[in-house]
Amino acid sequence: MSVRTRFAPSPTGVLHLGSVRTALFCWLFARHHGGKFILRVEDTDRERSTVENVQAILQGLDWLGLDWDEGPYFQTQRFDRYREVIEAWLEDGTAYHCYCTREELDALREQQMAAGKMVHYDGRCRDRRSPREGVDPVVRFRNPTCGEVVVNDVVRGNVVFENAQLDDLIIARSDGTPTYNFSVVVDDFDMHITHVIRGDDHLNNTPRQMNMLAALGAATPVYAHLPMILGPDGAKLSKRHGAMDIREYREEGYLPQAMLNYLARLGWSHGNQEIFSVEELIALFDLPNVNQSASSFNPEKLLWLNQQHIISTPSEELVPELRRLLVRLGLDPDNGPDPRHVAEAFHERAETLLHMAASARFCYEDFEAFDPRSAKKQLRPVILGPMRAVRQKLAAVEHWGQSAIDEAIRAAAADYALPFGKLGQPIRVAVTGGAVSPPLDTTVWLVGKDRTIERLDRAINFIEKRDAGDIG
Repeated sequence: MSVRTRFAPSPTGVLHLGSVRTALFCWLFARHHGGKFILRVEDTDRERSTVENVQAILQGLDWLGLDWDEGPYFQTQRFDRYREVIEAWLEDGTAYHCYCTREELDALREQQMAAGKMVHYDGRCRDRRSPREGVDPVVRFRNPTCGEVVVNDVVRGNVVFENAQLDDLIIARSDGTPTYNFSVVVDDFDMHITHVIRGDDHLNNTPRQMNMLAALGAATPVYAHLPMILGPDGAKLSKRHGAMDIREYREEGYLPQAMLNYLARLGWSHGNQEIFSVEELIALFDLPNVNQSASSFNPEKLLWLNQQHIISTPSEELVPELRRLLVRLGLDPDNGPDPRHVAEAFHERAETLLHMAASARFCYEDFEAFDPRSAKKQLRPVILGPMRAVRQKLAAVEHWGQSAIDEAIRAAAADYALPFGKLGQPIRVAVTGGAVSPPLDTTVWLVGKDRTIERLDRAINFIEKRDAGDIG
């Protein structure tokens, strides 16, 4: 059997962490087994589905590298097919018209609740033979009334549903449009889906869908219902926990491979291993290793994983996204060091690429003022002579490189019998505006000769004014 999975998002919203994890597990399972991953947009809710949300879904999947083999298919483009099945079912009695009004159904519900009975449609139109004037009917599936449905779920094990507890589902609204549960069944049948991997909030839909698949003469796919993702406080994951549009994580500087690594570990494990490449995930992923219990979203763990992936990713692969984020911060990547060199210098220090871009601002843009605390501590009159000396030595460097820069600074420190750090930290404050940066020779090299000399002159002027009492 050739494995065929499907990811079927609804464009009533954008992609969030939960739906992305579902897509990832479908994709990994298909790739692990050499199968096909199908993208299907379930847009039958025409009032709430938007073109913008469709684009958000496609862009999110594209950024993550979750490429699909077929699709995207759109349910709204398959209405003729759904109508064909509905008409066939009406003809052979698998489905029937229901003329009950909303008021009648509300009254039925109230009666059942008052009597302490299960609330469900009682099948009163099952044997109706004539239409009801003035009422546009819905179409209901004639669900079996006895026996049971056993969902053999890969994650949860066997889950048993009594058919008597399942009412006759509406499969077409009064305007003729198909409903979600019916459309899904026809799509899975037509697209030869072998494995349905989705959130466990769909589990209660499964027995009804299995009965409809049986009515189509279709084989039942393998089901795997994934446990929920909870917030750190144990509540349902929401925006306050970080359940934002997946594209926002890109804007925050997260790497797609880090997101995939993190989401794979939310509900799946391989021993105690924490860090996975995408290739490792494909090789190792399988459904039996999916956990039954809910997982908790941990933003600190995601941030740590992202940093690990930044460290392990070749610098040249970080450059396109780093350049984009530099521009987003209003910086010109061509008015300073090659972003590849920035990535090499900062990759062990940055938790995100946005953090990297922001930390490298001093390489591309002059700062307005020194950090007050750093300037008070480092730019003192006692360092004025050594700062003048290092300015002269750096200005004399012909071939601007890290070794020559290091040699010049060490020579100036030796002239004044200073440990390297006693001169190095004032230089760092002078050229970056603050006390934190990559190693000093790398920092000065990235800033460039002209900018370094200008900033040293500025720092020297600052110290002179402080020595004269003009600055406190």
